[in-house]
Amino acid sequence: MTQEFKTFVGIDVSEDWLEVCVLPQATRRRFAQDAPGWQELCRMVAEQPAPLVVMEATGGLERPAARLLSAAKIAVAVVNPRHLRQFAKGLGWLAKTDRLDGALLARYGALARPAARPPLSVAQARLQALVLRRRQLAQAVNAEGNRLRRAAEPVIRDSVTAHLAWLKAELAVLDGQIAVALEAQPDGAERAAILASVPGVGPVATSSLLALLPELGRRDGKAIAALAGVAPIAQDSGKRRGQRCIQGGRAVVRGALYMAALVASRHNPVIRAFYQRLLADGKAKKLALTAAMRKLLVILNAMLRDRTSWNPNHAAATNL
Repeated sequence: MTQEFKTFVGIDVSEDWLEVCVLPQATRRRFAQDAPGWQELCRMVAEQPAPLVVMEATGGLERPAARLLSAAKIAVAVVNPRHLRQFAKGLGWLAKTDRLDGALLARYGALARPAARPPLSVAQARLQALVLRRRQLAQAVNAEGNRLRRAAEPVIRDSVTAHLAWLKAELAVLDGQIAVALEAQPDGAERAAILASVPGVGPVATSSLLALLPELGRRDGKAIAALAGVAPIAQDSGKRRGQRCIQGGRAVVRGALYMAALVASRHNPVIRAFYQRLLADGKAKKLALTAAMRKLLVILNAMLRDRTSWNPNHAAATNL
């Protein structure tokens, strides 16, 4: 049964402060962004009747307060900043201050009723941070590789080569830390083994999906595709049926899924057959690969849900 909320608490988070607006009372408070401030905030919110707390994702600054509020059995929704800005434009709120953002978050909660979900656990937050850091280093390796190919001066080539060696060593260290962090997750080793059993899904895709899409295996196929941003979005109006497209979702997850689907379209018998059938039907390669991403994700979701390893016969029967 859907929870009924009576109070909506918008919290704008910065490095030093938490700017709070409570609706419908229109109460405003400011709390320090530290442990005593989080405790005081939690006590104030707990006094409100049936509260829903709405915070903006701010690169992790929101997590300590969100974790404490959630531990106190208070519903917390962390929303996409892009959605909030679009909401503000729709209301004609062009100005931006911390106090206004707190009020905007509270109003967004009252009207949109975003889904509340628990914040990342300490172990999940560590795994996510390691995976994101690995992605940053992998991008740096790619950039330095491009520079090495273009470097003409020996001194520059030596510098780039030395930096590449250091980056690759750091990547190896991170891979080990990610493996340990996966083991620390509840059923982490089992979930990782299930994903790794699928042709085309390598260690990077496995860790990225488990770190950045923890809902995998715990939602239905349509919901998980929407979270990853690979669900087709209708563009219809009246009698016009527009072309479906994908948008939103978690970009880093989508990137990992793209690489996995690209490999799977060549080496995974189920995904390859699905991809080739779409091409034979006249679908563009980009569209066919996007559909393959969605098909692969739905298969992975079903495997984790049922705790079963790769079986091409069962996977082929998975509905898209």
